[in-house]
Amino acid sequence: MTSVDTTTDAARALDGGVRPRRYGSWYVAEHRIRSMRSYLGTLVATSIGNPVVYLFALGVGLASLVDKNVGAGGYNGVSYLAFVAPALLATAAVTVAAEETTYPFMMGFKWNPIFFAMNAAPITGNQIVNGMFIGVIVRILPTSVVYFVVMLLFGAVPSPWGALDILVATFTGLSVGLVISVYTSRIEEDKGQMAMIMRFGITPMFLFSGTFFSLSQMPIYLQWIGWISPLWHGTQLGRVLSYGAAEPGWLTAVHIVYPLLLCLYGWRATQRVVTRRLNK
Repeated sequence: MTSVDTTTDAARALDGGVRPRRYGSWYVAEHRIRSMRSYLGTLVATSIGNPVVYLFALGVGLASLVDKNVGAGGYNGVSYLAFVAPALLATAAVTVAAEETTYPFMMGFKWNPIFFAMNAAPITGNQIVNGMFIGVIVRILPTSVVYFVVMLLFGAVPSPWGALDILVATFTGLSVGLVISVYTSRIEEDKGQMAMIMRFGITPMFLFSGTFFSLSQMPIYLQWIGWISPLWHGTQLGRVLSYGAAEPGWLTAVHIVYPLLLCLYGWRATQRVVTRRLNK
């Protein structure tokens, strides 16, 4: 009887591991999405408040001054608000991605080491990373949609192709977040690294990626910051779609390929780092 019971328990345990082995990434994503409910109010407030504040300040304040001085031709052929709106949308996506790939990754190893518990079940390190990135997409996409709706309300999207800016912003945010996660998944002790990422990484990227003015207006020795910045590539692609900004076709292709390569690198490298750390 004991032998039969043991065999039955073993079979039940093996059967219970089939679904996690197959759908482990989605289980991890569900866990991450559920954990966001603890700060849902903040997410809703910032998702609505940020675009309203930024676009109102720029559309009613700064844009009115710029448009008044540049004349009927506008800035780059459009209103200043239409010029800057795709950059603000991409910046919002990058900020969200940075938030979701810094502390959540360290928390999974350090403060609430749930990654080890997940790995003790039939969930691999690769699936943990996949699930976390699905959670990042779930956070970025609604934020981008809300931001775009506010852009429409402010009349900042001249072309119907501008709706694709939602996908461009999401893609841009991922290209930054996935690279950040390669670093944050290695951190064992919090010594202010997350704050430094925001202060010396995200903020300079925001200021030097052609957000408020064309990159060509910067000194040549500073333009390289924009060239390597995923935010600049996402911003320029968004402007091409939003109001048909003129640029060579090869450059538009670079705006697509470069962030894609960063996404692939960040995804695979983070998988390797997380798997190696879990298997120590």
